[in-house]
Amino acid sequence: MASDGDETSKDPQSTLNDFWEGLITKKPGKVTNIFPPSLYANLLPPLKPKGPAKGRNAADSYEAAAEECRNRVKRVVRECRRTNEKFTDPDFDIESDFGRGNCLKGLISGYDDSGAPSSSPVSVNQLKNCLSTLADSSLLGTPMVALDLNVLSKTLSGNDSDSDVGSEPGSVHRIEWIYDNPSFVVDGYSSSDVRQGGNGDCWWIAAVATLCSNQSLMDRICVARDEECGVYGFVFHRDGEWISTVIDDNLYLSNDDFDAWGDYYDASGEEERKYKKNHQTGSDALYFAKCADPNETWLPLLEKAYAKVHGDYKAISGGWSGEAVEDMTGGVTTSVMTNKILSKERLWKELMNTNKEFIFAASSPSLGPDSEARRGLALNHAYSVLKAVEEKDEEGNNVRLVLIRNPWGRRSWNGIGEWNGPWSDGSKEWTPYWMNKLGHKFGDDGMFWMSYEDLRNRFDILDRTRLFDKEWTVVQQWTSVSVSWVTGYLSTKFLVEIKKGGRTVFVLSQLDDRYFRGLEGQYTFELHFLLQDEGAANGEHIVRARSPWLGNRSVSAEVDLEPGRYEVLPKITAVRDPSMPEVQDVVKEWAEKNPQKLRQIGMNYDIAHAKGIVELTEEEKKAKERKEKEKREKEKAEKEKAEKEKEEFELWKKERAEKAEKEKAEKEKKEEKPEEKKDDKPEEKGDKTEDKKDDKSEEKAKNKPEEKEDKPEEKEDKPEEKEDKPAEVKPEERREGKSDEPKADEPSEEEKDSLPPAPPVLTTGAPSGPFQPGVGAGPDFGLYYEANADATSEPAAKPPPAETKTNPWNAVCVVGLRVYSIDKEVSIKLIKPKDPEEAASLDVDGATVAGATM
Repeated sequence: MASDGDETSKDPQSTLNDFWEGLITKKPGKVTNIFPPSLYANLLPPLKPKGPAKGRNAADSYEAAAEECRNRVKRVVRECRRTNEKFTDPDFDIESDFGRGNCLKGLISGYDDSGAPSSSPVSVNQLKNCLSTLADSSLLGTPMVALDLNVLSKTLSGNDSDSDVGSEPGSVHRIEWIYDNPSFVVDGYSSSDVRQGGNGDCWWIAAVATLCSNQSLMDRICVARDEECGVYGFVFHRDGEWISTVIDDNLYLSNDDFDAWGDYYDASGEEERKYKKNHQTGSDALYFAKCADPNETWLPLLEKAYAKVHGDYKAISGGWSGEAVEDMTGGVTTSVMTNKILSKERLWKELMNTNKEFIFAASSPSLGPDSEARRGLALNHAYSVLKAVEEKDEEGNNVRLVLIRNPWGRRSWNGIGEWNGPWSDGSKEWTPYWMNKLGHKFGDDGMFWMSYEDLRNRFDILDRTRLFDKEWTVVQQWTSVSVSWVTGYLSTKFLVEIKKGGRTVFVLSQLDDRYFRGLEGQYTFELHFLLQDEGAANGEHIVRARSPWLGNRSVSAEVDLEPGRYEVLPKITAVRDPSMPEVQDVVKEWAEKNPQKLRQIGMNYDIAHAKGIVELTEEEKKAKERKEKEKREKEKAEKEKAEKEKEEFELWKKERAEKAEKEKAEKEKKEEKPEEKKDDKPEEKGDKTEDKKDDKSEEKAKNKPEEKEDKPEEKEDKPEEKEDKPAEVKPEERREGKSDEPKADEPSEEEKDSLPPAPPVLTTGAPSGPFQPGVGAGPDFGLYYEANADATSEPAAKPPPAETKTNPWNAVCVVGLRVYSIDKEVSIKLIKPKDPEEAASLDVDGATVAGATM
């Protein structure tokens, strides 16, 4: 409501417009590099040149990464033999890092908002060791102590989603120390080898178990090794390109070393040997993933390499099996919601996978943690789909069955993990006929059969990954786009030209933020796209692809196309989580707290975001340099202006102080010579009469005889007199900006002499002329303000506190289109709007595309 003296309230629409003006960033921006590029320019990939992106054979990127990996392993082996030392990976040295946790935890995990270490749950063994130590030491005087059972319960249970297993590894050792007779592979790769360890990476383990059904796929991941030197090389697929990495053979163990808690008298060493044999030997001693064979090592090493490229083991906790298959095969995953299947027959033919084109994984309902189950299946858990078969029963009827595997490799202590319905181990369906037909044996091995119908009914999602061989050509193009608060299909689009028709796969992706956890920022994006003929009218699209859930890494579509030019129109919706830290804040905080970890994750961030930066043309470079020059000149001018205003303000303070000292001295002089003051009264009275005629100030009339004797001093005092004039205004009137006309109850002339000069008032402008407090005139002294040192003066009013506002909406997504085609000349051209603020289309299919579910 408007109050007296205030402006009339704005109309509702203007108020709403002002709200959106404050919410939306006018010029959206994104942190594209954590570190100055000059620090590591040679490490970043070359910028993409402008113009259409050309395709290349789908296998070329893999071959280049695999060859680089082999060469790296050779160089390491050569150095190891020269120094007679086993390889230690300087980039992921879990032995030196033991106790610090950079290889285990993420960049910002393990700390609360205040930056102090947060409490984490402990294991039963850790608690047991601590209590045993206290009892043996007799520090408490008695072994009987009071315990808070509620606190003890919380300490032991923990939160599985945050801590994964509620404890940490006990020790680190090399493979030759852990295993009696270590071997990288024993009788080939097998899904029965795979067992999940103390990490929430069941999604990845399930993918590995599925890949084990194809020996050649596993050989493509593990490309080089030297077990004597302890160096292993692997390749993974990341954001459309293959990358390589090498690791050493140090692994985490669950239990502490025998003497971890201090020296223990063991003269013969027998107890230590028994301890090592029982607790620190073989696959079962490992903290993370392990093979079923006690001497097989490939799985824990592969898991370590996968954790390394993502930054740490925490980064690979939780995910979708389809994405893991993509990372290890370079394929493209489509998530199939089982309650939306249109043609069950078509899906069954793909599950049969006659041509080995697809790999499948299944995800159980997300109704609770994987410690809870429905019909034996662990909830919120990923399973491998090993194979599908269609056989005739004893009566000649077709029966469709699917073999599935739990990545745990066994049931949990309470029987959870395997299906217990029809066709489960021990069920009535398993007649001797079927046992012989399928070669099935009952056992606690994590594998079980289900009917095709039960597969669709008991699992929410099937991840279907298409594989690509040398027959395919791939092309990709990346860019950065601003995502509006209300979004539609973007005006930024991709133009795809295909000269040879056939099966084509389109993949719209965002950067895989799993590689730089902690630097994701506040926004989560959901991807959609339209595929249409070039220049097609709204609603005349060929494909409308939509992700089944928020935060998807990519969305894809397969379609048979004729030769021609096609447009891909992205649609990106964003959700903001204000509780998440912004990238720049994380960097500022952790550059001091943990620079080593920031270097690792920051480099991953910079390499990933380099994909969205395109090399500028010469004209664009010149235009950019011109804008930067203008910006520097403007900043320089503003700085000079601020310095000048500061100097003027300091000069004004100095003059004011000098005048105050002068007036104080004159006042003291008058008080010391009362007779002289009495003699001056007639003259003073005359001066006042003259002051009325000439419209001069009273103070000037007082000093008129002195000014006649010393004319230079009169000239010097004039500007001060103008500055001192507003001292007649009352402090409260000065604060309220009221008129400075004299009031009936204002102080007498003698009282005015005793008042201190008026304090400066902050202004928002800088008009010319002398300083006039209270009326918005005078030089702009910005935020410079010094309170009057005289305690008798009334301080000027403080400006109202700034209104607290949330950060404006600033969602920017790095997005890329990847196209797989049998056409060797397929190409992609990025088309951006001429006007960067051009609105997105909101008229697709004759309806508004932004709805309640976006």
